[in-house]
Amino acid sequence: MKITDILNSHDVTISFEVFPPKTDDRYAQVEEAARRIAALHPSFMSVTYGAGGGTSKNTASIAADIQNKYGTPVLAHLTCVSSTREHVREMIDVYRQNGIENIMALRGDIPGEGRTVFDYDHASELVRDIRSVDDSFCIGGACYPEGHVECERPSEDIDHLKEKVDAGVDFLTTQMFFDNNTLYNFLYRIREKGIGVPVLPGIMPITNKKQVARSVALSGATIPQRFRMMVDRFGDDPAKMKQAGVIYATEQIIDLISNGVTHIHVYSMNKPEIAAGIMNSLSEILR
Repeated sequence: MKITDILNSHDVTISFEVFPPKTDDRYAQVEEAARRIAALHPSFMSVTYGAGGGTSKNTASIAADIQNKYGTPVLAHLTCVSSTREHVREMIDVYRQNGIENIMALRGDIPGEGRTVFDYDHASELVRDIRSVDDSFCIGGACYPEGHVECERPSEDIDHLKEKVDAGVDFLTTQMFFDNNTLYNFLYRIREKGIGVPVLPGIMPITNKKQVARSVALSGATIPQRFRMMVDRFGDDPAKMKQAGVIYATEQIIDLISNGVTHIHVYSMNKPEIAAGIMNSLSEILR
């Protein structure tokens, strides 16, 4: 089932993300985590894709299992920045052969050793390639409520986002954020620019203290004072921090739904217990 059909047919949706193993010896562990998350009956699940296609085989395999074994619609990621056009087209064909209808089209991170010559510079180019190969796919894209870390001005970032949507993106999923006002302001700005596709807020439950610095470094997300106080109070006690992190994320979701933002994507980090905690807290709301 296409993600756009799911969004159109449900008042509220909750989806979860898993990432494939970097090595084959951890495949069974990730497969079990995906199975347990699928058993919670999310609206759909997404499967990430390593830079340069490093996990492409496992991404396709796990995505196919989630959809075909467990009956959960799936969104398979595809990054392009350090891939050849030939490899990208091979992956599009693999997804199509496995009955996958949804692709999350991403540029991906620039490799740490620095810039070389790549076939792709921007996600919009990948979107156009997918459309040219098979226009039947439902295509998702990423967006950044606080602006992309590589972009100096938020207005410029929104201009790039408009280009990506115009290239053929059907819906957007945001980078993590910890203050919902950040999202509400972002939605106002992009609607003013004529970007009308559905936007799914990306919520990251922070369940251990080490995640905070790492998350900020990767996303550039602002940490609200309320969040800092939570980490300061519970960060040195793993059990308390896990519970507090799930509650904080759940409260974000409830506030979003209350304000009419009803399709939520959760970065669950292969942790079924985190996904279960959120789903249990929302059990009546999701009825």
